[in-house]
Amino acid sequence: MSDWSHEIVLAASILSWFIIGAGLAQTTIYLLQLIIAAYALSRRPPVARSALLWHRYGDVAPPIALLVPAYNEEVNVVESVHSMLALEYPNFEVIVINDGSKDHTLQRLIEAFKLVKFRRPYEEALAHEPIRGLYSSPMTERLFVVDKENGGKADAQNAGINVCRAPLFCVIDGDSILEPDALMRAAQPFIDDPERTIAVGGTIRIANGSRIEAGRVREIHLSNRLLPLLQVVEYLRAFLMARLAWSRINTLMLVSGAFGMFRRTEVVAVGGFTKGSMGEDLDLVIKLHRHMRDAGRKYRIQFIPEPVCWTEAPETLGVLARQRTRWQRGALECFFRYRSMLFNPRYGRVGFLGFGHILVVDVLGPVAEVLGYILIPAFWLLGILSTEYLLAFTSLIFTYGVCVSVCSLVLEEAELQRFPRARDLAVLTAVAVIENFGYRQLNNFWRVKGWWQYLRGNQGWGEMTRTGLTGAKK
Repeated sequence: MSDWSHEIVLAASILSWFIIGAGLAQTTIYLLQLIIAAYALSRRPPVARSALLWHRYGDVAPPIALLVPAYNEEVNVVESVHSMLALEYPNFEVIVINDGSKDHTLQRLIEAFKLVKFRRPYEEALAHEPIRGLYSSPMTERLFVVDKENGGKADAQNAGINVCRAPLFCVIDGDSILEPDALMRAAQPFIDDPERTIAVGGTIRIANGSRIEAGRVREIHLSNRLLPLLQVVEYLRAFLMARLAWSRINTLMLVSGAFGMFRRTEVVAVGGFTKGSMGEDLDLVIKLHRHMRDAGRKYRIQFIPEPVCWTEAPETLGVLARQRTRWQRGALECFFRYRSMLFNPRYGRVGFLGFGHILVVDVLGPVAEVLGYILIPAFWLLGILSTEYLLAFTSLIFTYGVCVSVCSLVLEEAELQRFPRARDLAVLTAVAVIENFGYRQLNNFWRVKGWWQYLRGNQGWGEMTRTGLTGAKK
């Protein structure tokens, strides 16, 4: 064998072991998540009825401010605000932050709620773009609208934190619809353990296809389009398996920006949301972990499955691709910004498990998987890998992917039981199998594209076209 051939075989061997090693690391993480999530669900008390929660916590529930950043959300914003104003919670206010929208978001709000300008003193604890005006509604004392110059989602959230007066605030996307008892359920950990609880995340569900009236999900239906169905399974896996598992061991690294509740004093102490960040929700949680660990304080950042927030999922490949590349850029940005925490004993399990998970799944994972898609078949064609190895590797990858997705669906049915029809469960089980044959691979190519955009310094947000949660079945 020539030196040239020997070097090719050596390089192929190194790359193969890198792909295998990354795959084994991801497999180990997913299996641990599945086991821990199943254990956590088995240890959870029965889900209390909403009326019982109100009886227990209604008199002691702390005030909450719902912060709703809105940029070009004219399609859904009025419906979302209606749903928030109708939430079952004793003391809350809704603060919509119009972040310099170019469409008719502000005008829709003014017309729907008869908004008028007013003055309200507020603390300028966090920096943000100038506020152009504050609006209140004569129809309800719970609603306020902040009109400001465009500065991005994180900047808008910081403005909302400044304006709000409640000790807790909840960040919600402008296209989101909360279930009536979502605030009470999310606030429960803050009431039960007020000294340690600093953040709580809930479940995000896909509303496409469901019947929505007056800001409420009246009937849960699956979409008749494949792309939203694939995202339903994906969200179940991400929330009920991954986040429940990490929450159990107090290593939760992400509280979704679509629905998360925070203690205001701690968020102000870490400087609020990082302006311009592609992953502002991940960034904030990492800063909170770092702040509390540096201060040597005991704390909890929790995920609880029962508070449910419904949102609209992208229905076209173009919009979904922009969303996923942006998410990847956000994960990479946060990882490298706080890389000193990785495997740092000072940060305990957060540095080893939390950051280790980001390293394996978000930083190395997509690159390793895409290399596997390309190189493993190429090595087989060149005769470097045997047919038996190729078939065994391929079978293992697909079998494992199907197993994880189906087990996540089983956990969902055991805990939340949000799909009342057996047909829906059958459809989702089939989708959990189908997603491993094309969708997962496409997602990884989008994530590699996000890697490339991150290396090039691309900071574009990308347009998120909304079709609107109007209640029509899709």
